[in-house]
Amino acid sequence: MSLFFKDADPVFQGAGTNAGLEIWCIESLRVVPVPKSSHGKFYSGSAYIVLNTTVPKCGIPRHEVHYWVGENANKVDSALASDKALELDAALGSCTVQYREVGGQETEKFLSYFKPCIIPLEGVYCPQPQHLKDKTYRIRLLTCKGDRAVHVKEVPFSRSSLNHNDVFILDTASKVFLFSGCFSTIQERAKALDVAQYIKENNHSGSCDLVTIDDGKFVGDSDVGEFWSFFGGYAPIPRDVPSDQKSTDSSIILFWINTQGKFYQKGSDVLNKEMLETDKCYMLDCDSQIFVWMGKHTSVTERKTSIVAAEDFVRKQDRSTGTHLTFLTEGLETAAFKVCFEDWPKTVEPKLYEEGRGKVAAIFKQHGYAVKEISEQDFKPCINMQGRIKVWRVDGDMITLLPEAEQRRLFTGDCYIVQYTYPGRGRDENILYSWLGRRSVMEDRREAIFHLNTIDNLTKGGSVVAQVIQDKEPDLFFFIFETLIIFKGGKSTQYKKHLEEEGTDDNTYDERKNALFRIQGTGLNNMQAIQVDLVSDSLNSSYCYVLQTGTCIFAWIGSLSSTRDHEILDRMMERINPTWQPVSVREGSEPDLFWEALGGKSEYQKGKEAKGPIEDPQLFVLNISEGIDNVKEIYNFAQDDLTTEDVLVLNCHNEIYLWLGCLSNVEGKEQALDLAHKFLEKHASDEGISLETPIYVVTEGQEPPLFTLFFQWDISKENMHGNSFERKLAVLKGKLQNLDSPVRKSWRSLSRETTPDGSRRSSLSPYQNDRSLSPAFRSSGPHLNSPNRNRFSSSSPTVRKLDLISPRSAGKGRELDLTSPRSAGKGGELDLTSPRSAGKGRELDLTSPRSAGFERTGSLSPLSSKSSDIFQNNENVDAENLSTYPYERLTVASKDPIRDIDVTKREAYLSEEEFEEKFGMPKTVFYKLAKWKQNKFKMTLDLF
Repeated sequence: MSLFFKDADPVFQGAGTNAGLEIWCIESLRVVPVPKSSHGKFYSGSAYIVLNTTVPKCGIPRHEVHYWVGENANKVDSALASDKALELDAALGSCTVQYREVGGQETEKFLSYFKPCIIPLEGVYCPQPQHLKDKTYRIRLLTCKGDRAVHVKEVPFSRSSLNHNDVFILDTASKVFLFSGCFSTIQERAKALDVAQYIKENNHSGSCDLVTIDDGKFVGDSDVGEFWSFFGGYAPIPRDVPSDQKSTDSSIILFWINTQGKFYQKGSDVLNKEMLETDKCYMLDCDSQIFVWMGKHTSVTERKTSIVAAEDFVRKQDRSTGTHLTFLTEGLETAAFKVCFEDWPKTVEPKLYEEGRGKVAAIFKQHGYAVKEISEQDFKPCINMQGRIKVWRVDGDMITLLPEAEQRRLFTGDCYIVQYTYPGRGRDENILYSWLGRRSVMEDRREAIFHLNTIDNLTKGGSVVAQVIQDKEPDLFFFIFETLIIFKGGKSTQYKKHLEEEGTDDNTYDERKNALFRIQGTGLNNMQAIQVDLVSDSLNSSYCYVLQTGTCIFAWIGSLSSTRDHEILDRMMERINPTWQPVSVREGSEPDLFWEALGGKSEYQKGKEAKGPIEDPQLFVLNISEGIDNVKEIYNFAQDDLTTEDVLVLNCHNEIYLWLGCLSNVEGKEQALDLAHKFLEKHASDEGISLETPIYVVTEGQEPPLFTLFFQWDISKENMHGNSFERKLAVLKGKLQNLDSPVRKSWRSLSRETTPDGSRRSSLSPYQNDRSLSPAFRSSGPHLNSPNRNRFSSSSPTVRKLDLISPRSAGKGRELDLTSPRSAGKGGELDLTSPRSAGKGRELDLTSPRSAGFERTGSLSPLSSKSSDIFQNNENVDAENLSTYPYERLTVASKDPIRDIDVTKREAYLSEEEFEEKFGMPKTVFYKLAKWKQNKFKMTLDLF
């Protein structure tokens, strides 16, 4: 159901074609566009319609419509705004989510469009600029509430308006005062400081002073005295009287709305999706939030009736003005709506254009036509790939360093620690992975996480740590290995013991036995051979396979595989066994011996699993003091939202990053991994991600490029001291250069061991003494009943001894106590921070590039002074100031590169014509995209 544009108000013609905000206002019963210069200025006597359009990297644009009603807006304008919002939705194909916004009670999503805040203006909107006759500056007292999105409201200019819980701004002709109640949070003060700076810049042209006043501190300071003089002198603020309101458990009620706008209850609390019929409209009452769900086979009239009925319902029920109304069309349900239903389907059907694209290509290819497929955009590593790796295999409480020849041969029954060291910005960086084989036992998995944390401590806590489960590896993991072979079976003692207890045959790979390998990858720097079950339904027409039998080696080529797949097949054959002389077999021409080795012929898959469009990342803040259930999304996030007191999760859908602020209540990365597991356990289904999603733990000040590319990153903000409020205040007062902090300082050295009042900080995690595992962690591998299981609950496992070298060293008493500078036996020093530990010059310094088998081959080139000047103060690049060069000379891998350019802005040197040809959009549109989206495009074109 949708309208054509001719059926909509002409003012909406062309709406939603470009990314960004479009705003209209109701004036004299007409819809008039609001110019961009007036965006963010809302008059309390008017009603507005706001359209936000986002354009994903692939897929169709997404739209969200908000209609904003000022506190003093009349009913006619409010009703018209509601009707026109629905009309705009129909004009866009009925594919928007609509929100009703009330002045002063806006949703955080709406406020995120207008940073740092919205300050409603008195009166009604007028397209013509108004000239004020009275030039006397009106003193205002404003209250700021919110630690992420700030609600700003003008309150009576009186001492009685002040309290100890909130932050206030006193806006006077000569100064802007920020008064922080003693019970307000650090984050609230920091956000209010942004608002105060906004008022200073916009109302005073930046010429007045900004003064901060602390509640209860009156020490004769002239600014403090001046602040209180506006209130007739200093006097104590009375304590707030505790509220007598009792929290009540609100129930969830589903109503059917008929065509006359009457409500009929359909169910409560226990709901399921089958209750929603596609030709009806429903209202879901969640107390503080109300949803109207409109089936895709309902008419515009039915939808309008339902929306009006829901608005009347809120008024007649005398609900709080903070009750939010959201209007959803079938198929566009939000996570907050779906969580109210039991067993809401977690899989989303692929969009028609995505599903059809692959099917059409496959059909033409099967009939012999040369079809150039629209290939998926390959992953481009965003870190230096000239580093080297070290790999340890976990065997209970021992880990063994693998020789280089075995580093790229993993077993599905084992767990491994992978250290990748690469040249970063001014220092060597480390990523530590724990790779958990699909069939590895639980005890090895626990020990792998423990060993991961131990090795991270040896690198002074400066590494990015990650947990990866087999079959869910991130692209970067495969690029680090370049070539990787994963065999069935394992070598771990605990894995072998598990097989004996279960009475299961050991299927560990043996060159003398039959085996089947699936060959996959995206290029010669990213290719894998995965041993799969020796049955015909393991085959897939889109891949190539290697079948190893006692008498012959077959190279099976799927009918839908590409020439790139064939090249990877040839290379991987050499890696698995250079002596093999394979027999190439194309799909459909297999000999009987081939099918006999697979136990007979049967049906198998033809195409690869379709990947959906790339979803925009989401940022969540975890309130760990109130339990992992309390998770809040931060909309339209930026680097400033990474507040040092908090723990945040960046959900990129195919991987998540848990970011630890220096002043957060998390004691270590092992506990951080526990928090990430709990986040996945509680919220994976809501957000449509797997319980086995790869987890990265990133610490403040040590953010790698794979994390920072999702932000507009400012490196000067990495090395600041103090809490969030103190940091912002230092920046505003120009004292940033006086902060004494070394570049890329260790997270552990920045972490505070005590609370601000000097008391010892205690961990708030319920899993501190029990390395608990998420359901994904538990269910994907076999369990092992160990008599030593109780020792994992020890809160001080400081006497563990790990073999970091080889199995032989354990036999010679060469166990290394990682908590002691001296090893067992002969008293020889084995200081792991020294490049010459373990005797005979064996290097064990995990903080040294040499110990990781790494040789630095280059460094980041500095910006030329010419390029630096061009880009220093102009994010949206002005092409007229730059020379233009051909694309071939601007790429990262160019054989004839241009010198003296800013290598972070290669695309800016393209001509307008070539830029639009390569990027599919003009420069003006490109530079309005989020920074991470710009980087994704540039990676695809080899310009990043």
